[in-house]
Amino acid sequence: MRRPAAPTPADVPAPRPAPPATDEVVTICQDLLRIDTSNYGDDSGPGERKAAEHVAGLLDEVGLDVQLFERATGRTSVVTRVAGEDPSRPALLVHGHLDVVPAQAADWQVDPFSGEIRDDCLWGRGAVDMKDMDAILLSIVRERVRQGRKPPRDLVVAFLADEEAGGSYGAQWLVREHRDLFEGVSDAVSEVGGFSVDLLGRRTYLLQTAEKGLAWLKLTADGRAGHGSQINPENAVTRLAEAIGRIGAHRWPVEVPVSVKGFFTGVRDVTGRELITRAEDGTEGVDLDALTELFGTAARWLESTVRNTSNPTVLNAGYKHNVIPGAATALLDCRFLPGREEHLMETLRELAGPHVRFEVVHRDAAVESPFSGPLVSAMQRSLLEADAGATVLPYCLSAGTDNKSFAKIGINGYGFVPLQLPADLDFPGMFHGVDERVPLESLKFGVKVFDRFLDLS
Repeated sequence: MRRPAAPTPADVPAPRPAPPATDEVVTICQDLLRIDTSNYGDDSGPGERKAAEHVAGLLDEVGLDVQLFERATGRTSVVTRVAGEDPSRPALLVHGHLDVVPAQAADWQVDPFSGEIRDDCLWGRGAVDMKDMDAILLSIVRERVRQGRKPPRDLVVAFLADEEAGGSYGAQWLVREHRDLFEGVSDAVSEVGGFSVDLLGRRTYLLQTAEKGLAWLKLTADGRAGHGSQINPENAVTRLAEAIGRIGAHRWPVEVPVSVKGFFTGVRDVTGRELITRAEDGTEGVDLDALTELFGTAARWLESTVRNTSNPTVLNAGYKHNVIPGAATALLDCRFLPGREEHLMETLRELAGPHVRFEVVHRDAAVESPFSGPLVSAMQRSLLEADAGATVLPYCLSAGTDNKSFAKIGINGYGFVPLQLPADLDFPGMFHGVDERVPLESLKFGVKVFDRFLDLS
């Protein structure tokens, strides 16, 4: 049998050029949104394995050495290291998480795991928190490796499991059991910072330099079990309801930590409005009406950075209509300002009363990093080169990120996902909300700015 002639070079089609990162970011983000990585906090979800394997494939495709780590089956994180021009310099960690909070499809305009493009936005659970940044990182790293463009220093690139439940299967475990992965890392960059808000017609980017502390608590009220028809002054449900009512209605005092004062000072310099107030007794406060006037829906995030919070989120008691249970439980999501954890716990115990026990389910400290230095300058410069005339201000995140875990090993953490957003888009309201979406142009802007940031860092 005669073999076919070997193809000549002219017969072999030229390899297709890879799409630029500004185009690839949309496709990568869309693919990630279509992978359900819902984290219910009780190991009942699908886990991150499928998304992690997809991410690993994208990194392996351009020749990077990729490692997958699992503390438990399906709870998968991905880590790789990109060599820099000067390996003697401290490395930079850039990280995102692969899990998302659950979504109730009936509440959404689109299937939350469809990755649908509508109204020039990419919709889906994780479009904001935080598969948008995952896609930005992946598209930039892939393009830089293909082009042979090394960053100034080594990059540790991580896509982590379990952030939405505190990171015990992800960042916390990696820091404890695989600390060598982060050897030589000085700084980390991750989510919930760098996005724009409108400040009296001037685009302002909020760079996250601090995070409130976190305490997830389980409250248990004990009582006397009995028949539902009997008088029972020791009813556990009643005791718990009264305690939760007091806690939920408590108005925590306004306190302005150092990390937030820098933000208010910047707002004053831009707008002429003084947001910090002082009472006759010298105590500080915040003009919350002015905050809302200036920042609209973003004020909900900002108000939470000047006071502790304690929100009841889950109640559980009883098993039958005519049986008074002997115990009732509730879950609290508490966030505390730097240095105010002890005050938070003392106040909660006082509000709860003598018949309620506390159990700490998960705790993470408040963290703060300086709004100064070469890394912050690189973030500011990369933003202002792309958007001349804008303003960059520091702010404190009322929630938390995996930066808390890395702070435990001395790594300074920042939130920097540079997104230029329409002034009328309620971006902060979409974190853990419905109809989560990110504008396509914002993703492309993020690629350009973050790529430039890496050059400057």
